[in-house]
Amino acid sequence: MLKINQIENIKPTGRYKNKKQIMITHTGRVLDDYIKSLKYRYNGNYNKLPNYVISRNGEIYNIIPDETYSMYLNTKSLNKQNIIICLENLGWLRKNPLKNNYINWIGNIHEGEIYEKKWRGYNFWQPYTELQVNNLAELTIMLCEKFNIPKNSIGHNVKVDKIEKFNGITTKSNYYSENTELNPAFDFDIFINKIGR
Repeated sequence: MLKINQIENIKPTGRYKNKKQIMITHTGRVLDDYIKSLKYRYNGNYNKLPNYVISRNGEIYNIIPDETYSMYLNTKSLNKQNIIICLENLGWLRKNPLKNNYINWIGNIHEGEIYEKKWRGYNFWQPYTELQVNNLAELTIMLCEKFNIPKNSIGHNVKVDKIEKFNGITTKSNYYSENTELNPAFDFDIFINKIGR
């Protein structure tokens, strides 16, 4: 049984129970800063909220209820049909020339292993953790069963035409060609094997 931590006092935009997609994305910053931004940005009226966040150590946080939505994507209809799961990850990194580490766009420091691949104008990426992928798979299975969403994954992070018509599991980078969520370090083969498509 998955342990899911509830984050209080964050309000969704609206309710909609007919979900057809689970969209996986990432935070682009460390977890504590991300949760604070969800709670306090725009005086507590920030409306780009995921349903779940999974920390690097695998802890799952429920931000808004499954049957609700926020304005995470550009259009209301896309937001209504999606359950958003956000993985803690710094995203693209650049080498810090003065130290033996890497930093992301807001200055978060990464000192561990990196994933190197040229993609969408960037070369270095923070890897996702095994605990994240394991708990992401379990949470995805639970949500697919609850909402009768097929366990079909696009299986890559490249933009897909007419993605809004797909029933199953997507990433934010399947929607937008300039987006880097999920980054190339995510192993889709392992994830698909774990969800048992």
